[in-house]
Amino acid sequence: MAIEALRWRGDALELLDQRLLPERTLYVTCRSAAEVAHAIRDMVVRGAPAIGCAAAFGVALDRGAEAAFDVLARSRPTAVNLFWALERMRQATDYATEAIAILEEDIAANRAIGAHGATLVPDGARIMTYCNTGALATAGYGTALGVVRGAIEQGKRVSVIACETRPYLQGARLTAWECIQEGIPCTLVSDKMSGHRRRRDEVDLVAVGADRIAANGDVANKVGTYPLALAAARAGVPFVVAAPESTVDADTPAGDAIEIEERDPSEVAAGPAYNPAFDVTPHDLVTAVVTERRTVRLSEGDTL
Repeated sequence: MAIEALRWRGDALELLDQRLLPERTLYVTCRSAAEVAHAIRDMVVRGAPAIGCAAAFGVALDRGAEAAFDVLARSRPTAVNLFWALERMRQATDYATEAIAILEEDIAANRAIGAHGATLVPDGARIMTYCNTGALATAGYGTALGVVRGAIEQGKRVSVIACETRPYLQGARLTAWECIQEGIPCTLVSDKMSGHRRRRDEVDLVAVGADRIAANGDVANKVGTYPLALAAARAGVPFVVAAPESTVDADTPAGDAIEIEERDPSEVAAGPAYNPAFDVTPHDLVTAVVTERRTVRLSEGDTL
């Protein structure tokens, strides 16, 4: 992608305001950890790997002050990459250099995820995605959308079926936009239409990202992922989770121990509303977890 989700300027972090895409391209300038935390909380930047990278630069902006770690840790609770990045920054001596390393390593990891995941993609596959898992959700290239890119780089003919992903419409506004920018064939569907497409044998693979993967393989991802996994299992369609190793949380034994963020009801309705940001997909519905290091075939009895 020519457009970057994060740009480091030495004394400031510029974040592409993803709330405005695709109508406007605007960068928000952050000069402190508190401003980065605000941008994370308000969805200026989103996607677990991108959140982790942003948090690392937030620490660098405040030169490792303890208050920086505190405010960033409170920004969003579910994405484990945030806490992984903060812990890594605690061990750093040169904060800016370490943050840049985290960003560059994420891009390399995403490319490796794409290459590994592409081996699971048949030629001609129609790949259903959920939320946004591309360059905008990471330091670059993407996780589940990186699998699509990896398949194309291997010469495979693939197309994307992007679920709109309410209430923020990350699929409609971001995934579809990324695909258009790169000429990847893409069809946008409403969330309610996803099961219908699979029942009609119009989906060959479902590929999603993750915000946290428990030690037993349970997956926390954007709310609505669990119903997709149920429908995929019923239709006999492989359900693949693509994420970096930093998303695998060995300290969380199972999905019921993952804290699920609840966001402002106003994002859904003018009155009272229940608005969880994530749900948990049990590991027995996951065909495989693909990281930069390995492909774990949970459906065949492999363990993380």
